Amino acid sequence: MASSSSFTAVFISSAFAACFAEVCTIPLDTAKVRLQLQKKTPPSAPAASATGAGWTAGGGMLATIVCIAREEGVAALWKGIVPGLHRQFLYGGLRIGLYEPVKAFFAGGNVVGHVSLLHKILAALATGVIAIVVANPTDLVKVRLQADGKVNTVKRNYSGALNAYATIIRQEGIGALWTGLGPNVARNAIINAAELASYDQFKQMFLKLPGFTDNVFTHLLAGLGAGFFAVSIGSPVDVVKSRMMGDSTYRSTLDCFAKTLKNDVRIPFPGFSEFSCLFNISLEFHDS
Repeated sequence: MASSSSFTAVFISSAFAACFAEVCTIPLDTAKVRLQLQKKTPPSAPAASATGAGWTAGGGMLATIVCIAREEGVAALWKGIVPGLHRQFLYGGLRIGLYEPVKAFFAGGNVVGHVSLLHKILAALATGVIAIVVANPTDLVKVRLQADGKVNTVKRNYSGALNAYATIIRQEGIGALWTGLGPNVARNAIINAAELASYDQFKQMFLKLPGFTDNVFTHLLAGLGAGFFAVSIGSPVDVVKSRMMGDSTYRSTLDCFAKTLKNDVRIPFPGFSEFSCLFNISLEFHDS
C-alpha cells in the first residue's frame, strides 16, 4: 500500500479483492461453519443417516462439502454468499484501508522509516475491532444462512439475506444483529493483528533476501505465511464465534467456550474462512 494512496482507493481495491476471494472460497467457509456447529455425538447415539446429517458423522472438509452438495444441492455451498459479500466489502475494505493511517498514528506520523512490530500489532488490533463492529450484522446473517441446512439446529428458513436482516430485526430486535460481537471482536482483532503485522514482517524479511522484489509473488508468499500464522492463533475463538451466532442455546461467550471445551474434545476444521483474508492481503495490501 503506497503511502500516497488515498483511503478511498485502498478501501475500494481491498473491498473488491475480498469479495472476489469470498466467491472463490465460500464453499470451504460453509463446510467450516457446519463443522464448527457440529456437536460431539454421544457414544450411545445412533449414526447419522445417509440422507439427514450424513456430513456430521465425523468426516472432514471434502466429506462435508460432498455431503452438503449431494443432500442439499450444490447451491447450498453458496448459501451465505450475499451477506458474505456484504461482510467482505465492509470488513475487508475497512481493516486494510485503515491500517496505514492508524499505523502512522501509533508511529507518530512517521511511516517512512522503521515502524516497530508493536505499532503494527496495535494498528492491526484497532482496525480489526473497528471493521468487525461495523460488519458484525453481515457476519451474523452469513453464519445463520450457512447453518440453516444443518439437521440439529433450528430451521430459520430465511428466504435470503435481506429477508434474514428484516426477520432478525422484527423478531429479535435490532440489537440482535450484534449477537456474538464479543467473540467476533476478539477473533477478528487477534487474527487481524496476527495477519497484518506478520504480513508486514514477512514482506520486509523477504525483500531483504536476494532475488525478491516488491511484486505479486512476494505479496502472495507473505500472505500465505501470515494466513497460516493467524489461523493457528485465532481458530479457537472462531469456533466460539460461529457457535454463538449459529446456536442460540448459549447464554454467553464464556458459557459457549466452557461447553465447547467440556463437550467437544476435537474442534473441527477451524481455519478455512481465512483463505479470503489471505487472498485479500496477498493481492491488495502494499506498504510503502
